[in-house]
Amino acid sequence: MLTLIENGELYAPEPLGKNSILLGAGAILKIGKINRRAVESLGVELDVIDASGSLVTPGFIDPHEHLLGGSGEKGYATQTPEIYPSEIVSAGITTVIGCLGVDTTMKTMAGLLAKAKALKEEGLNAFLWTGGYDVPPTNIIGTPRNDIMFIEEIIGSGEIAVADERSTDHVPHELARLVIDTHNGGMLSKKAGVTHFHVGTGEERLQPLRNLLENFPIEPEWLYPTHITRSKELMNEAIELAERGSFVDIDTVDEDLPKWFKFYMDNGGSPEKLTVSTDASITSPRNLLTQIRHCIVEHKFPIEQILACVTANTARVLKLEEKGILKEGKAADILILERKSFELREVISGGRRLLKDGSIAFKEAFLEESNRDIKLKGAKKSKR
Repeated sequence: MLTLIENGELYAPEPLGKNSILLGAGAILKIGKINRRAVESLGVELDVIDASGSLVTPGFIDPHEHLLGGSGEKGYATQTPEIYPSEIVSAGITTVIGCLGVDTTMKTMAGLLAKAKALKEEGLNAFLWTGGYDVPPTNIIGTPRNDIMFIEEIIGSGEIAVADERSTDHVPHELARLVIDTHNGGMLSKKAGVTHFHVGTGEERLQPLRNLLENFPIEPEWLYPTHITRSKELMNEAIELAERGSFVDIDTVDEDLPKWFKFYMDNGGSPEKLTVSTDASITSPRNLLTQIRHCIVEHKFPIEQILACVTANTARVLKLEEKGILKEGKAADILILERKSFELREVISGGRRLLKDGSIAFKEAFLEESNRDIKLKGAKKSKR
């Protein structure tokens, strides 16, 4: 099947104006003026989507999502259930990177890998970080390097905890060994090979990462910290680290992206080095879409600048070269959103329509032989 998207306003994420897009075999075949009759004359099944009054953008990339659920740090009963494909799709996310956190005992790398493979079977793009808070990190094949080199879905190490009471007592050379081993695995397998750091509330903030840069043969591009909005002091250190060459990440758990995006930009942060993630486990993946919408609709931040933080920038740090951009030959991972409200109309992943006319267009595979009726809603209300 071919898919033709007509009359949409394209952001790649930079603005491309009003154009059409032709999709086929999971890729973008053509962008520009497309003769619909000529395509129909090929005799191939054609699905036509009228995107009038809408934005057409790359699918969002979420670099930090707890796909197996949260650890439950107030006891076993507070563990959260795993995240389902329909939750991810309804957030406009077409590519997700799963991770473990403090619990690497009940939440396992093998389980996380199986979850990523399941999401791929459902039509999403799924990858993962090897490890968790611990150093030395948990893994599947003995070392981070082995995991990255020989397991298709694993692209780097993370989320390694620093400046956090839950982190293990890192000896600097052990942390350096992890970062270098991760980089080498990425270099040998043409993957990202970056180490993704959970930054806690400790007073040392990003000092452990600066120590790595100052005392070991480590490049800033190998380091990728998240949760950088815990304080203005931490954010300023993240801005400095980004200036040196690292990518840095803001999560949407606290639903205050507009505040911190403005702070980052007002204080000289490099827009090309910033990404946004969900850290979904207790909070919903939908926080990503609602916070991006809030930035664009209410705060009037430039569309292309905000979109880059969940598309092109993220694709660059993760070295997912086929993702995060609307360009001929790249992946057919596409969103269609209402121009004025930024409400999600369509989600296309690998050329497959997973959300159609605002509604989920598939059911999770396990439901086909199930009579379960699960309706859960968190007690905490979204800020938006």
